[in-house]
Amino acid sequence: MDTLLVTGCAGFIGFHLCRELLVRGLKVVGVDNLNSYYDIDLKKSRLQILKREGNFSYYQLNIQDCQSLNEIFSSYKISHVVNLAAQAGVRYSMQQPQMYIDSNISGFLNILESCRDSKIQHLIYASSSSVYGLNPKVPFSTNDRVEHPISLYAATKKANELMAHSYSYMYKIPTTGLRLFTVYGPWGRPDMAYFLFADKIVKGQPIQVFNQGKMKRDFTYIDDIIECIYRLIDSPPKATRNWEGEPSNSFAPYKIYNIGNSKPVELLYFIEILEKSLDKKAIKDMLPMQLGDMIETFADNDDFTADFDFKPSTSIEKGIERFAKWFKWYYG
Repeated sequence: MDTLLVTGCAGFIGFHLCRELLVRGLKVVGVDNLNSYYDIDLKKSRLQILKREGNFSYYQLNIQDCQSLNEIFSSYKISHVVNLAAQAGVRYSMQQPQMYIDSNISGFLNILESCRDSKIQHLIYASSSSVYGLNPKVPFSTNDRVEHPISLYAATKKANELMAHSYSYMYKIPTTGLRLFTVYGPWGRPDMAYFLFADKIVKGQPIQVFNQGKMKRDFTYIDDIIECIYRLIDSPPKATRNWEGEPSNSFAPYKIYNIGNSKPVELLYFIEILEKSLDKKAIKDMLPMQLGDMIETFADNDDFTADFDFKPSTSIEKGIERFAKWFKWYYG
């Protein structure tokens, strides 16, 4: 590998990925627009850690800025791209739908075009477990049909998969999409439920528990996510010669993987673990189901495990303990 481009490098997953790549001696170019969707100071703190490494170059830019993005590709010998830049959040997509089209659709198109022009060896991009939408079958398999998203955010992620396939087919760009399942851990996103819960619990404020806490999530610890991405980087997909129409692969060099812990946890139990780790009881405001939420997420990882001999396995107890320790340290 020459140089890896990581978009969204100041984000939760992007930060952890860049740090791991740098520890392993790789050269990384990171881009991030530092938008105000959540605490910019947290993003800047992540960047400060990355900037201590000599093999890291950072550019503040938006992937919607086609010209600036092309300049990055022209200035460096980019061999691999991990696109983690996106407008995140299910409920925010109901408030600001245009932002999701601009970032997740138009921005992703610019990434694909730059990869096409630069003859990238492998493009890895973040999809989401939310694409499964109304799929009633569990665990979710990458060979299930995903045609019924229940949020615009999910629809844009499914669109990314379709866009990537078209470029893989037309221009032979190897692309791998990762359907990530509820990623959590230190340096996480403040808009996510576990982070919001922790903040309100330590402040003695009520937490909103939707669907009476009866939802289940396939919580996946950040270190497991990063290990999966690292194993993928230098293993681009190849065209499936005897393809029989499976959604997860193709005649094109295209692949979709689930990345999840495969052990759904009920929200009430999750809160109980968080209470123990923070040594403080939560004040629960029990509420009905929220628009755009899924009742359960549950990953079938068998294809990734078969291909890479690895399966996310960090327990929710251990993962939340690590998050809580970081949370108390960072916020005092």
